[in-house]
Amino acid sequence: MISLGDIAVMGGGCYGTFYLGQLTAASRKGALRCRQVLVVDRDPNCQAATHISPGISSLVTSDWNAFLDRWLNAAERDRDGLSDTIVPTPMMPHLMAQWLERRARARWPDRAVSLVPVDTRLGTPYDRLHTDGVRYVSFADWICPVHCVEPLLCPAIKAPRSWEMGDAITEWTTALGRDRPTAAPALFTCRHAVYGVGMFPVRTAFDGFDAFAPLAQSATGGDLVIGSISACHGAVAMVRVSPPPGV
Repeated sequence: MISLGDIAVMGGGCYGTFYLGQLTAASRKGALRCRQVLVVDRDPNCQAATHISPGISSLVTSDWNAFLDRWLNAAERDRDGLSDTIVPTPMMPHLMAQWLERRARARWPDRAVSLVPVDTRLGTPYDRLHTDGVRYVSFADWICPVHCVEPLLCPAIKAPRSWEMGDAITEWTTALGRDRPTAAPALFTCRHAVYGVGMFPVRTAFDGFDAFAPLAQSATGGDLVIGSISACHGAVAMVRVSPPPGV
C-alpha cells in the first residue's frame, strides 16, 4: 500500500476519467490510502463527473491555473501537504512552468520575469519547439503502448530502456549554463505509483523554486529550465529572471 495526501488529477476528460477509475479501484482494494482524489476541470459536467465516489473523490470545478495557485499555496502553509501529488494528463499545457513564472513574478516584482522559447535542441529522436515556446521531446521514435508505465524493459522495442529523460535534461541544462546563468533544472518527474497511474510530488514545485532563488535574485539574474517529464518523454520550458534595474 502507498499512503499519500491529496491527489489532484488535472482534467476530467478521457484520461482523467481513466486515472480516477484506477485510483478508485486501488483505494477500494487497499493498494492506496489518501485523503482524497481531486479531479480538476472547468466543466461541472465533464466525463469524470459521473464517476465521482463520495468519500474517495470529488470534482473541483476550476480553471487549472487558479486551482494550482490556491492548492499549492495551501500545501506550502501546511507542511503535511507536501505529501500531496499531481497526476498530469497528456494534453494539458505546461502548468508547472506557468505556476513557477507566476511565483517568480510575485517574489521579484522589480525584475522582468518571462517564459522564453526553448531554442536549443535537446537532441532526442523527437525534438520539436512548439509555437508556445515549449520544447517537446521524446526518446521514442515509435508509437508507445497506451498507459505504458515505462519499465526497464521497453515493451515497444522488447529491449532494455537505456535512457532516462531526467538525466538527459540535466546534462543539457549544464551545457546551457556555459553560455548564460542557468540553475539546475526543476524536474516534475511523473512515475508510476499505483494501478498504472503516474504522478509527481507537490514538494517538487517548492524544491525547484527554492533552488533557483539564489541565482534569480543575484546581480545577474538567470534562467530556470522546467521539465514536466517521464522516463521517456517531456515538455521543457524556461523561465528567465532579468538582472535588477540599472544593472
